[in-house]
Amino acid sequence: MNQEATFMQKLFPLLTNKDVDKKTEMMAGLTTFLTMAYIIAVNPSILSETGMPAGALVTSTCLGAAIGCFIMGLIADMPFALASGMGLNAYFAYTVVLGMGVSWEVALTAVFVEGIIFIILSLCKVREAVVNAIPKNLKLAVSGGIGLFIAFIGLVNCGLVVNNDSTLVSMGHFTPAVIVTCVGLVITAVLSKKNIRGSILIGIVVSSLLAWGYALMNPEAAANLGIYLPSGVFKFESPAPIVNKIDFGYITHPDSMFQFITVLCTFLFVDFFDTVGTVVGVASKANMVDEDGKVKNVGRALLADAFATTIGSWLGVSTVTTYVESSTGVLEGGKTGYTAITVGVLFLLAMFFSPIFIAVPSCATAPALIYVGYLMLSAVKDIDFGDITEGVPAFMAIGGMALTYSIGDGLTLGVLSYVFINVLYNLIAPKEDRKHVSVVMIILAILFILKLWFM
Repeated sequence: MNQEATFMQKLFPLLTNKDVDKKTEMMAGLTTFLTMAYIIAVNPSILSETGMPAGALVTSTCLGAAIGCFIMGLIADMPFALASGMGLNAYFAYTVVLGMGVSWEVALTAVFVEGIIFIILSLCKVREAVVNAIPKNLKLAVSGGIGLFIAFIGLVNCGLVVNNDSTLVSMGHFTPAVIVTCVGLVITAVLSKKNIRGSILIGIVVSSLLAWGYALMNPEAAANLGIYLPSGVFKFESPAPIVNKIDFGYITHPDSMFQFITVLCTFLFVDFFDTVGTVVGVASKANMVDEDGKVKNVGRALLADAFATTIGSWLGVSTVTTYVESSTGVLEGGKTGYTAITVGVLFLLAMFFSPIFIAVPSCATAPALIYVGYLMLSAVKDIDFGDITEGVPAFMAIGGMALTYSIGDGLTLGVLSYVFINVLYNLIAPKEDRKHVSVVMIILAILFILKLWFM
């Protein structure tokens, strides 16, 4: 009996958690879910451009996210939530299917193969080695960079920051959507200062109610700002039209094999380093990094992510990956897999209540993203900016994530600058001042150069 219990605990470390504040974990899960619930509407909107039925995509998006969260919570005991990744879904639809003329079934096959490769890499601890090889200061920079990145997303989503052909970006007009975001941010900050639990969630709820109130008074103007009242309460669509549509026939033709490999490599590269960046950044903020700079249970977390990608493709959705919005739940007190499981349960419920969750507007989740961005950016105070060989790469990673609108690209700039600066410095520095640059970091730099050259 004890041996069986020990085996189950090793398989599912979540079971070893005894003194867990379930209420806090559930609140954290709810907060994370609300900040990423937009994917329920956005993912079907993007993927349906390929000809896939939008109704089935809503259900499969929720199922893929739920299963990914359950796996993460059970086998990794981490508070990370998963769903179909933004950016990767756009690449899937617009570049691969519409741009290259590849069917969505073949694109799903590329995602499926990507997941299998990631499972192998995770079991061989390759991905874990990459995470642990990133220096401590760069890890802190990734956390800070993600903070700046998601705050930027929040500012763009509400319309406070807009496109400008002359300056790239500029301040937008103070529309009702921007005002809703500002009110939500002030409420979140004040409640947090008063140490009131669930302050981020309260900010989202209040902002949503304000936005819906505006939509009730002026539906047409609200619609122009992306604010809509819930279209109903209950709705469920069968995922059958897109489930189990993996098609390997495309790979067997020599003419199409190279194109398939190109698509596969892009999926692999973007997802690999976006996930690594997200896991490192959120884990750093959640105090899940030990004195040696290693992330707790990172191998299991990356394996869970790989399983989720594979299962998601079978369900009919693009790459399922770890979400940076997990940081909102972490900063609400989520520390264990119970947070991830809570998110998974809410995604299952959302399959039947999707009209409500879909109606939560971007201006209502923006306060959470901006506030969490501020909290995560605080990690930079622990970076040793006095050491130029550490500070400059950290700065490149922080600025790169927000300014390239990509966690993976920011990590690329950070790693490349770290390796180049330190290798060159080691060539001219006295032996006692030379800094160790790990082989893994050098290999990463070579891979990044190849990526920039060929992709």
